Amino acid sequence: MLPEKLREDFPALSRLRNGKPPVYLDSACMSLKPRQVIQAINKYYENYPACGGRGRSQHWFASEVKEATEKARERVAGFINASPEEIVWTKNTTEAINLVAHSFKLERGDVVLTSDREHNSNLVPWLELEKSRGIRHEVVPSREDATFDLEKFKDMLSPKVKLVSVVHVSNLDGYALPVEEIIEIAHDYGAKVLLDAAQSVPHRSVDVRRLDVDFLAFSVHKMLGPSLGVLYGKEEELRGLSPFIVGGDTVSDSYYNRAVFLPPPHRFEAGLQNYAAQIGAAAAVEYLRRVGLRRIEEHERALTEYLSKRLAAIEEVRFVGVTEAKLRSGIVSFRLERRGRSLVAPSDVAELLDRHYNIMLRAGDHCIHSWFNARGIGASGSVRASLYLYNTRAECDLLVEGVKRIVEMEG
Repeated sequence: MLPEKLREDFPALSRLRNGKPPVYLDSACMSLKPRQVIQAINKYYENYPACGGRGRSQHWFASEVKEATEKARERVAGFINASPEEIVWTKNTTEAINLVAHSFKLERGDVVLTSDREHNSNLVPWLELEKSRGIRHEVVPSREDATFDLEKFKDMLSPKVKLVSVVHVSNLDGYALPVEEIIEIAHDYGAKVLLDAAQSVPHRSVDVRRLDVDFLAFSVHKMLGPSLGVLYGKEEELRGLSPFIVGGDTVSDSYYNRAVFLPPPHRFEAGLQNYAAQIGAAAAVEYLRRVGLRRIEEHERALTEYLSKRLAAIEEVRFVGVTEAKLRSGIVSFRLERRGRSLVAPSDVAELLDRHYNIMLRAGDHCIHSWFNARGIGASGSVRASLYLYNTRAECDLLVEGVKRIVEMEG
């Protein structure tokens, strides 16, 4: 387990309400920020709050911004074993996926395959392209135990499949898809692969070279940093994408009848950039490096198994998604049911835990409406506790205590 002293780096954890500290179990949505990241962001605003850009002349502050943001791109690239030229800054994972969706060469009748557990960010863009461009979106169904069905995936592949776009680690239950096999099989059929890595890059070592993935998207705000997204693309794949959002800083020259676009990644980064967030991203990466991703992953797995075991002892707890704790990491989703019926709505569970225990977690459909709807659960969804490097066994115990109390209140 990671040392509890690490929690001292996170100012939000020192707050008190009703004399008690917060229990933050919502990192799958947004992680807390260590003071090292906050200081890096503040340094930009205090010392050189200017435009970076790619102009021909740079003043004092602009030069400092350019140096800091270029270093940030290098550090984020190194974090996933990419080259700086393969890193595109976006607002978030959603925008990164949309960039690929709208820029990748897809024609009428081409097929995009996804899993049945995709976040809306990796579902809705393909549904829209079905309507606007006539592509076909097909879904690989899970096995009965909610794990990915590789055999079904193989059966669904054909020369018409141009892109496989799947989540790496699910925000539903922390289950990791067998992406190494998925990528290798897809490439055998000539299809490219896009990974939604929003729930993997912050928690485990991800090496894009080893994976041989074509595109990968993730969010810095889920990995101790500010609100910012990243799209990785193999250099040759980025060159093949058409510009998505265009305008200032995407071109080297323009005339009244044409524009000359910059090479990737700059052609995809239109307008004034979030320089402070990029600088904060570099600080977040350095913090995670110092702690060690292997240690973080082991810490989360231990907590996941511990929390799952304790919750499983409560008769009314029903896990959502993959139920075997060893197949999940960092996320525990559950419902409270008795005799096949909902005992307490997930939203009420979350409200009671927040009010009485300062436990902050998420309730609802977690932007995976399609998964819940397909299983007849609907909008009530589940209670989701998501763990990170600053969480402890004591916090897991408090959550279990709170859930037991809620069940007792219902008689």
